Amino acid sequence: MSNPNCVVIADAGEAFSYQNMNRAFQVLMELENPVLISLGKGRYYKETSGLMLDVGGYMKALEYACGIKAEVVGKPSPEFFKSALQAIGVEAHQAIMIGDDIVGDVGGAQQCGMRALQVRTGKFRPGDEHHPEVQADGYVDNLAEAVDLLLKYTDK
Repeated sequence: MSNPNCVVIADAGEAFSYQNMNRAFQVLMELENPVLISLGKGRYYKETSGLMLDVGGYMKALEYACGIKAEVVGKPSPEFFKSALQAIGVEAHQAIMIGDDIVGDVGGAQQCGMRALQVRTGKFRPGDEHHPEVQADGYVDNLAEAVDLLLKYTDK
């Protein structure tokens, strides 16, 4: 890495080591105008072995240590959802987000004017249905149930 002008942080899994995080910190602190770009700000995700810490925790650590705010270009960034809508050629009110993350999927979609269903799989937690800031437009037990629900209302 020669003469970096920013730090981009994404899903790195096992590569999120102290050594790598400290190098990112050092790069940011050496920059006159530090720029931290994060490809998301999820708190955790689910693997077959269980819940795993996601990029958001590392992003927040660098924000705090460097006294800066990251530019988030993945979920729940409004730009992420707007670019997806544009790519498929529909308006926000015509789309429904189906996801397992109450903040990243449901909250992000709703901020753009989309409706959103939360599926009770993956990283869903029972407390999500009582989240203090984000309330899904509906909850389903699996993706098949979501599809059935959408088809039911599409037929009418």
